Formats: sequence, structure tokens, C-alpha cells
Amino acid sequence: MIPMQEKGEELVEGKVDWKGRTAIKNKHGGQRFSSLILASFALENMATVALAVNLVTYFNGVMHFSIADAANELTNYMGTAYILSIVVAFLADAYIGRFYAVLVSAFIELVGLGLLAVQAHYPKLKPPTCVIFDPTADCQQVHGGNAALLFVALYLVAAGTAGIKAALPTHGADQFDEKDPQEAMQMSSFFNGLLLALCVGGAVSLTLVVWIQDNKGWDKGFGVPTLAIFLAMIVFAVGLPRYRIHVIQGTSAITEIIQVLVASFRNRKLPLPDDPAELYEIDKDKEAATEAEFLPHRDIYRFLDKAAIQTTLLGNSDKPETPNPWKLCRVTQVENAKIIAGMVPIFCCTIIMTLCLAQLQTFSIEQGLTMDTRVANSFNIPPASLPILPVIFMIILIPVYDRIFVPYARGITGLRTGITHLQRIGVGLVLSAISMATSAVMEALRKRVARDNNMLDAIPVLQPLPISVFWLSFQYFIFGIADLFTYVGLLEFFYSEAPKAIKSISTCFLWSSMALGYYFSTVVVNIVNRATKGITRSGGWLAGNNINRNHLNLFYWLLSILSVINFFVYLFVAKRYKYRPQALVAPIANEENKNNKASV
Repeated sequence: MIPMQEKGEELVEGKVDWKGRTAIKNKHGGQRFSSLILASFALENMATVALAVNLVTYFNGVMHFSIADAANELTNYMGTAYILSIVVAFLADAYIGRFYAVLVSAFIELVGLGLLAVQAHYPKLKPPTCVIFDPTADCQQVHGGNAALLFVALYLVAAGTAGIKAALPTHGADQFDEKDPQEAMQMSSFFNGLLLALCVGGAVSLTLVVWIQDNKGWDKGFGVPTLAIFLAMIVFAVGLPRYRIHVIQGTSAITEIIQVLVASFRNRKLPLPDDPAELYEIDKDKEAATEAEFLPHRDIYRFLDKAAIQTTLLGNSDKPETPNPWKLCRVTQVENAKIIAGMVPIFCCTIIMTLCLAQLQTFSIEQGLTMDTRVANSFNIPPASLPILPVIFMIILIPVYDRIFVPYARGITGLRTGITHLQRIGVGLVLSAISMATSAVMEALRKRVARDNNMLDAIPVLQPLPISVFWLSFQYFIFGIADLFTYVGLLEFFYSEAPKAIKSISTCFLWSSMALGYYFSTVVVNIVNRATKGITRSGGWLAGNNINRNHLNLFYWLLSILSVINFFVYLFVAKRYKYRPQALVAPIANEENKNNKASV
């Protein structure tokens, strides 16, 4: 901490207010103003969650893509929406700042949603109306300028969503001081609050927005999200005078990590010194180094230490030369690279979970379109609204987890987070495998009903099968709990483990793993269809527009098996991971003892 001001106001190191002055703890940031960020996130998710579950219906029913192509278009959109977060995170950390990155991204998303609403409103901008499920109909797929408009609008939304996901969570975490034990625990609650905000916004999106899209028209269905993202911009901007703003680095931490890789390769033939103290590091006592971060050397990934081997002693002359960063790197710089290297295996083990999630947003929606969606004689629930069931459960469970389970577990384990991030992630991976197995069983049940009632060629929506759509709620319910554990655990894990210079980049590990999961879904669907083309009457497990004659249940079993294998790989990786010094999962008992001694 920086020393107290004369008025007794405590300053926050590394954070400023909107005018560039050092932030004051009781005046800027904290839980009170992070609530504006959570409200903005809820509104943004109100705008976009409906797209994640219902766009496949729009692609299939309005733009006339086949079921598999509609699913692939959605997963490509979702993948892009996550992978672009890396670009925005890089710009936010190094050049434009996280606050402005959120505002600009929200504006881009606003434009994209507006264009989607315009296209959905005017008949000339989309294909002629046609029943895609009628095998005798000659439905025209969107093409030419209309297709260009669709994809420009769609990927503007993807770019805007990516920016918000990259910068908003880290800007929210910036409102807390990791060095303050109380605020460190509040930051952990903030990450749980992010999921709660997602669920609240998602609940409105999955009910109101989906209902509007299915019953009042897609133009209105895109118009309401446009209004929601506009309100999100206003709510977020209102807090500017009271936010703690992260100081822009002006340099790229990613470049520094690449320098470590290059320097370690160039120095690969040099022997490592027996004493790590002989490795290169800048002088902590020099004035120029007061703002620099210093990390202690760790005896892992020793091959990266070769980037810090000094071939000649620096600093002996009056004017020592600055070392070439592509040949010689600081120990701290090397340790940052080690932290990222340690995260990569964890990152890779979460890709399969998003691959599973993609199916609940695509093929499960198609399942629902064939089933009885009646809640009462006068009301039908849109299949895309099915995820509302686990969302409602999570809205109840998240406060219980944060306010009851975490404090109870904290008393047993002595960890601020109750259980470690990696334990939390592991629970979610197990539940993901169970969700896919449940999906396979439910699909087999649905197909048996269709076969027993001679309805294998029934037209979805118009000729619903005599089986309630609520049977699908089991797979959504289980995966919803998996979300609670894995995705929030990942977000907090990547943020707390990363060096301060790359906080935004680190949280993009989560979004990037999700992006790869969605892209991988497209690849897996295509591979499965090609591999099974000659051994099935339908021309592939997932081919064609008749899901009743496909073999979706076998595809779900395949994903469940892959998830189980992935979990055992994760166990192997997680057991060998070493948390960075002073991470958020460090025991709190010692800190409490220090506080007690200080008060004495």
C-alpha cells in the first residue's frame, strides 16, 4: 500500500480515478460500484443469451440452412465471439484501457443487433417464407447481399460480445485490492456475482426475448436486445467517476512472454547456473524499478530459465548497456511465462466441456422443436427457453454457494475460496460428462416415442410428438450446475493466478477455451457425419433435416465418453499444477494472525 494521505484517505496502488489521480479506497471501487458493472453484465446477457440458444432456429427456419449447417453457423459465431476477446484484451491492457474497451465493444454490439433487427423486419432482405421441414418444399437459402448483411451484422455482435467478455470482468475485479484480505474475499464473491448476473440476464433473455422472437417476430426479437445493450452502456458509464481505473501498461506482456520463449531457445545450449540468484534480474533498489513487479524464482519449467542466463555481468560499467530482451530476460519475466505455461494444460482440458455445451444450444433445441411444448392448454414454452430451468436453479444456488458453502468450507480448509479453483473446475467436468450421458438417454427415449407412434417423419412444431419437452430439462439442469462450478472457477483461477500486467489476457483463457470448444464442435460434427455417412440410412449420424431418423443419441454417448477421458487427463494435470505465490487460494489463517499482531 501507498502511505496514507494527510486526510486519512488510503490510496490504492496501481489504480487511478477517471481524471488520472491515484484512486482512494473508500471513495473509488469496492462492492458498491462493482454492482453497476454486474448490472451492465446482466443487461448484456439479456441481449445475447437468446441468440446463443435460438439463432439455430433463425438460421434453420428463416434463413433456410439445414439443421447441421445451422448448428455449425451458430457454433462458428459463438467461437468467434470468444476468440476475438484475446484481441480486445490485448488492446485493453496495453493501449485503450478496460473501461473504454467495454464502451466501444458495447457500441459495436449495438450496431450489429440493430442491423439484425433491420434485416428481420424487411422481407426483401431475407429469403421467401418457406417450411424448411416439408420435404416437398423448395426452400431458398439466404445468399448474395442478404447473406453478406446477415454475417456482417452477426459478427459485429460477436466482436462486441468478445470485447465485453474480455474487459468487463477484469474491470470489475480491478475494483478490489488483492493485497487487502477483506477485498480479496469480496473479489471472489464478485466472480460468483458475475455468474449470477449472467443468470439473471439470461433468465429474462430465455423467457421474454425468446418468446418475442418466436411469437412477435424476429425484428422485435432483435429490437429488444438492441435496447438492452443501449441501457447496459448507460448503466456502465454512470459509474465512471467512482471506478478504480487500471493504469494502461503501454507495453505488451504477451510480447514479453514471446521474448522468453525466443531467448530460452537461443540460449538452449548454455548450462543453467546452480544458484538461481545468478540469473538476471533488475535491481529492486533502483528508483526506476519501484513500479516493477517482482516474482520469486520457482524450480519448475527450468528450460525457460535459460532466457535469464547472463553470459556477461551487467552493471559493472558506469553506463551499462540495456540487454537485448530477445536474448536476456528478467527472472520475473521468465516466471510470468512459467505461470502461463502452467495454465495451458488446464486450459486445454476445458475445451471438451464447451463442445458439450454447444450441443445443448443447437441439437437439443432441434429436439425440443419435435416435442410437446405445452405447459397448459393455452401456453406453449419455446424450446429455446428450456435452459431457463437450470438458470433459475443457479439464481437460487449461487447465493447459497457464496454465502453459506464458501464460508463453511473456508473454516475447514483455511482457503479464501472455500475449495481450490482446480477442485471446483473438476466437479464441473464430471457433471458435464453426466449431462451428455443423460442427453443420450433422453434422446433414445424421444426417438422410441416417435417410432412407437409412427411419427418418424412428423413435421416439427406442427406435429409434436406425445412426449413433454420438459424431459430435456434433466440434461440442462445437470449442465447448469456444471457451469456454476467450472466456468466461474476458471474465470477466477485465471485472474488470480496471472501476473498483474496480463489480467485481461489471462481471463481470456476461459473465453478462448470456449471458442475452441465451439469451433471443435463444428469439426466434430463434420467428422462424425463423414465417418458415418456410409453406415447409416440417414447419410450420417447428424445429417439431413429429420432429427427423428438421425442418431443423435450415439453422438451424445460419444461426447460423454470423450468427457470422461478428458476428466482423467485433467486429474493428471491438476495434481501437478503449482499455484503461484500469494494466490487467492493461499491460506488466510496466517494473514489473520498478522492482522491480530498488528492490532496489538
